[in-house]
Amino acid sequence: MYKKPLRIAIVLFVAFLLLLAHFGGRMAAVETFSLAAGEKHIYLTFDDGPSTVVTGRILDTLKREKVKATFFIVGDRVYGREETLRRIAREGHSLGVHSMSHEYNKIYASEGAFLRDIRDCAALIFSVTGIKPTLYRFPGGGTHAREKALAEEEGFTVVGWNAVCGDGETAASTVPFLLRRTKETAAGKDNVVLLLHDAAYQKATAEALPAIISLFRAKGYTFCAF
Repeated sequence: MYKKPLRIAIVLFVAFLLLLAHFGGRMAAVETFSLAAGEKHIYLTFDDGPSTVVTGRILDTLKREKVKATFFIVGDRVYGREETLRRIAREGHSLGVHSMSHEYNKIYASEGAFLRDIRDCAALIFSVTGIKPTLYRFPGGGTHAREKALAEEEGFTVVGWNAVCGDGETAASTVPFLLRRTKETAAGKDNVVLLLHDAAYQKATAEALPAIISLFRAKGYTFCAF
């Protein structure tokens, strides 16, 4: 008598997992980093840079607020912006690999393609900054179980997120929207890994950052970098 409800529950659960995988790049990804417990921590993480103006404004805010963050770098966006990348490192922020191109069909074409991509981006970061990155974030989010294992075999720690500011959800972000999404997705979490972006078109993110920092500071969070 319980078989039919059980079957329905299983189908719904599988559907939920498929939806989570499909929208992983836009919504909060599964946490893949073991976070500290006991206190409230906020990790500001920026994907898709560096860009000249937006990354620079973000760095200005972080320096003024005495906050360290983590930047996940797209290799082909470094060219011509080497000094911006060096500034990220020089000011004490963490650097991670986020691919060479952010083109999914290239990155995930095969295991070999994935490994070449992660190695090439890491080598570029090292050549510019002298820092060997050990952090990795998947372009597009999601779980990518096999690729996660490959990245870990290469010595990388895969970092997900559990909250978003929403700047990847719309092409026309506004500061009020970003603040609202930050509050919604971080609510109830003592350890927050917040996904933000510093690509050239993410000017609203740079504008919202001081208020985002004030929001978490007022709630007693400690700012951390990976």
